[in-house]
Amino acid sequence: MFHELDGVLTAEEVERLTAIAAASRFVDGRITNPHSAVKNNLQMDPQAGGTEEASKLMAAALFRIEDFVNFAFPRIMAPPTLAKYAPGMAYGAHSDAAFLPIGARPLRSDLSCTIFLSAPDAYDGGELSVRLGARSVEFKGSPGSAVVYPSNTLHEVKPVTAGERLVGLTFIESMVPDPTHRELLYELNEVAALEGFNISQENRTRLEYVRNALRRMWGEAE
Repeated sequence: MFHELDGVLTAEEVERLTAIAAASRFVDGRITNPHSAVKNNLQMDPQAGGTEEASKLMAAALFRIEDFVNFAFPRIMAPPTLAKYAPGMAYGAHSDAAFLPIGARPLRSDLSCTIFLSAPDAYDGGELSVRLGARSVEFKGSPGSAVVYPSNTLHEVKPVTAGERLVGLTFIESMVPDPTHRELLYELNEVAALEGFNISQENRTRLEYVRNALRRMWGEAE
């Protein structure tokens, strides 16, 4: 299941990230996947000035969005980074690495997140295409919006034929690793939030009992 989020970044934050990208150095995106035969993009040099500011800005923006937290059940998030695609660049079909060497221990990538920074009409092509069974769903979000999807899903960035595609990228280790369990808990929590005060106190207590029992069964503690 993928999840679209509007208004993750304010217009001012999009403008700031775009300015940081314009003033920063970008390197071959294969720096994080040197053996990939399908990756052809640019990523912000980790040592470049502005990297930390950009990362903290995007991370803070995601965590202030209640719907992101409710959907992802985030346990650990990789520091977000900026990536861009010039004409001729693309990222062929792939699934993201299972573990990323971040922090004291590797991060398990349960969810991937793309934050859109360029306006859709600023570049041709460059759609994020996520495969769902026999078909694909394409995303080309407005500046400041984002999409979250399971990291094991086959996905690709279609070739950019004109303009420049600038995005933010991050990966999330969830407290609920199984995507089906995570989706069920999200839906149950949404129903509880929307309908909880329309039912009796007794049934609200029973609903809370089920929610907590499933969290214990399916979740992981810190």
